[in-house]
Amino acid sequence: MTGVGERVRWGILATGGIAAAFTADLVDMPDAEVVAVASRTDASAKAFAERFGIPRAYGDWASLAADEDVDVVYVATPHSAHRVAAGMCLEAGRHVLCEKAFTLNVREAEELVALAKEHDRFLMEAMWMYCNPLVRRLKGLVDDGVIGEVRTIQADFGINGPFPPSHRLRDPAQGGGALLDLGVYPVSFAQLLLGEPSGITARAVLSDEGVDLQTGALLTWESGALASVHCSVNGGTPVSASVTGSEGRIDVPGGFFFPDRLVLHRDGRDPEEFTADPAHGPRTSLKHEAAEVMRALRAGEKESRLVPLDGSLAVMRTLDTIRAQIGVRYPGETD
Repeated sequence: MTGVGERVRWGILATGGIAAAFTADLVDMPDAEVVAVASRTDASAKAFAERFGIPRAYGDWASLAADEDVDVVYVATPHSAHRVAAGMCLEAGRHVLCEKAFTLNVREAEELVALAKEHDRFLMEAMWMYCNPLVRRLKGLVDDGVIGEVRTIQADFGINGPFPPSHRLRDPAQGGGALLDLGVYPVSFAQLLLGEPSGITARAVLSDEGVDLQTGALLTWESGALASVHCSVNGGTPVSASVTGSEGRIDVPGGFFFPDRLVLHRDGRDPEEFTADPAHGPRTSLKHEAAEVMRALRAGEKESRLVPLDGSLAVMRTLDTIRAQIGVRYPGETD
């Protein structure tokens, strides 16, 4: 495959809710074209194709991976299948945008990165939070020292079940539990601002199936900064975040990974509010990560500037350490 054109041709691998949300945004972008979709069954692929006007539908993943008319594949399976699905696409010469959590563990993530380098393909974790304009503004404020040296970070993401044992969030075979599905957001938020932690302490409540229903972790850095992160599938939380520095604080009141506003507090000054630009679309838009993928592909880059692979690997190492401490292991994992 040579370089991509101005209109990037996408393939969609999987047909669940996040695949539908991403595809709905893609078909609304003038420089994107969704040319193929794959599922494990012909019926699911064809229904998805009819819904979004996609010309080709495959009842298996390999056919999509082999489609030479596809520039980049969006992998939207449960994370337990990311290694197989994304690896298949990379080996076939496709560029890949892979949903988060990137993989089940850092070993699988390292294998994908190695495959991308071996086949000279673009690879990016679909951490849409990192591409959100207001989150990028928050990072810019922190990097510019507006609140001084970061002391503490708080971030939470909890949803209110209950989910039956058959649900993917409670299924060990699908990488179930709160941590990989939800906890990846607060961990990634903290590491966006401070990098990989030097210390990790975690506790969790596990289900009868052996996945975490809720997990809390304290992350620490050599600078003295610390982050308190929490995730849950058995209780709704504010889904908020706060970053406190030596000279001020930035609050993200709700939906911290797709915020509509930030509030900057500094001693002796009135609070300052930063709001999302309506021109950037709705808060839930996934267009920003799609635009970053297409920008990088046109530039001939093999990874994203906003979602670098080293950062994704660092987050996976943190998630692995947390899982080791709370005693969650998935089928097929070895020491």
